[in-house]
Amino acid sequence: MADGKTLDNVIQAKQMGRANMKHDMTTRMRRGRSSQGIRNLLRENDLLPNHLILPLFVEENATERQPIASIPGVYRETEDSIVQIAKEAEEAGLGGIMLFGVSHNKDHSGSDSLKKGGLLDRMISRVKDATSDLPVIADLCFCEYTDHGHCGPLTETGTVDNDITIENIAKQAVIAADAGADIVAPSGMMDGQVSAIRSGLDEAGFEMTPIMAYAAKYASHFYGPFRDAAGCSLQKGDRKTYQMDYANGDEALREVALDIEEGADMVMVKPGMPYLDIIWRVRETFAMPTFAYNVSGEFAMLKFAAEAGCLDYNNALMEMLMSFRRAGAQGILTYGALDAAKIIKNS
Repeated sequence: MADGKTLDNVIQAKQMGRANMKHDMTTRMRRGRSSQGIRNLLRENDLLPNHLILPLFVEENATERQPIASIPGVYRETEDSIVQIAKEAEEAGLGGIMLFGVSHNKDHSGSDSLKKGGLLDRMISRVKDATSDLPVIADLCFCEYTDHGHCGPLTETGTVDNDITIENIAKQAVIAADAGADIVAPSGMMDGQVSAIRSGLDEAGFEMTPIMAYAAKYASHFYGPFRDAAGCSLQKGDRKTYQMDYANGDEALREVALDIEEGADMVMVKPGMPYLDIIWRVRETFAMPTFAYNVSGEFAMLKFAAEAGCLDYNNALMEMLMSFRRAGAQGILTYGALDAAKIIKNS
């Protein structure tokens, strides 16, 4: 048949081509993969403990650690147990920890986070008193402290009042810095929040406290387990009026540019894995210290898949974290930070 002859001719031509080129194959990519030593020598990106930041949840007045069912291996820490975990993070050489409070004193505006002696103040102070060089990052937001779960007080129409929120978040930043926070990280995606925080910190004498801005934070479905952990599920509505549409990329660059102009020292993309393209674009466009948040839903998927026998947790964790480094992230917030540090140490 004609079709059969044509196929035979194609196969024969390919075989002859291989035969003719076998003595001319000067480039063999496999030479660079021929041993582990050579692979290590030619590795383009690295992953070290100091690239990793561990998010931690601290529950107010809790007497014992509580496992979070939706994030296997992650706990709500007590105000006492957080000290031991912070010491472990420091000993492991992590790049830092980020603290999230689980408040038992919620109200419409999240006022507990605005006062000396509140949970935000106490948990930062406890960790700073117990460690020496571990960078402590304070997440600045109100969702863990409001009784409705939104990231600031609401207007009569049920939307977050942007301008009152940024006034409050500047006060929250000063409380955190005064407690000893090394970095403050506003996550509410309010317009003008970085500028308000920078002004508030400078006026209070904390001009050397850097800001890690959640500059491109998307309205993501991967946050579900976090909201269980932090106790900030919404009573009504959603966060789409202030967090970004996941269909948009150019908008992320505009958001990052504004935060940098307002005084951000570092920028973050959140979530991580579905937004590797955004991490890359931000890093390439601005050449700023860029961080990725490997969020709760991403991490939980990995853990549940490993528990089901679908993949090897250690290897998949390292591959996932390396993808952020390859995309340009200087640091990665991940619930697997201590696990990864142990893997790195033993490799």
